Amino acid sequence: MNENSGSIPFSHYSTSYFQPFISSNPVTSFNPIQRLPTIDRTAFISPFSSVIGDVTIKNQVYIAPNVSIRADEGTPFYIGSKTNLQDGVILHGLLNKQFIVGGRGYSIFIGNKVTVAHKALVHGPCFIGSDVFVGFNSIVYNAIVEGGAFISYNAVVTNGVRIAQNKFVPPGAHIDTQEKADTLSVVPKDSNEFAVEVQRVNQEFPSSHHLLFGKYRCSCGLACDDHA
Repeated sequence: MNENSGSIPFSHYSTSYFQPFISSNPVTSFNPIQRLPTIDRTAFISPFSSVIGDVTIKNQVYIAPNVSIRADEGTPFYIGSKTNLQDGVILHGLLNKQFIVGGRGYSIFIGNKVTVAHKALVHGPCFIGSDVFVGFNSIVYNAIVEGGAFISYNAVVTNGVRIAQNKFVPPGAHIDTQEKADTLSVVPKDSNEFAVEVQRVNQEFPSSHHLLFGKYRCSCGLACDDHA
């Protein structure tokens, strides 16, 4: 199956997305080529969120209000299917720092069915596998987080560590050495159930918001009855 099936550059989305908030990266000495985001038509980008540069957003992704996805320094970014980024989340990356995924370098790679909860910071270079939960106000920077891991609220994961599959980072923990990462326990049942329920709720938002906002929208993102 063609990985780009259903995804087209933002420039084709004048009636579905919000031009003031979704744009190419500016031309700089370190990123001299402007690249537009590539957004699947089933994804939903809320008004007042910003998506800049070489960002791939796959099907049924939900981007809540006031999210900043800024691939103007570190680049590119990838956001997998059915992932949700909640209010106030920030994605940014350091220049020329990447992880290799499928033979290609990414500043930030986020897999499928990932939740990044309110006000979390994901800063590249960073890899987050599928079915990961990143909690409120947490920081993930220069790290590999494997599938099914759970990062609790106010936690910090950094300094090149690798969080193994299905491991639990407790609230407020600072995991900044591999030794600390290797001592983490398995995700408790209640935390896993919480992550699954958050995913279930947020997977309803993309299609529901598309219906709510309608086919035609003004530049602020609100619905317009007439297409002038």
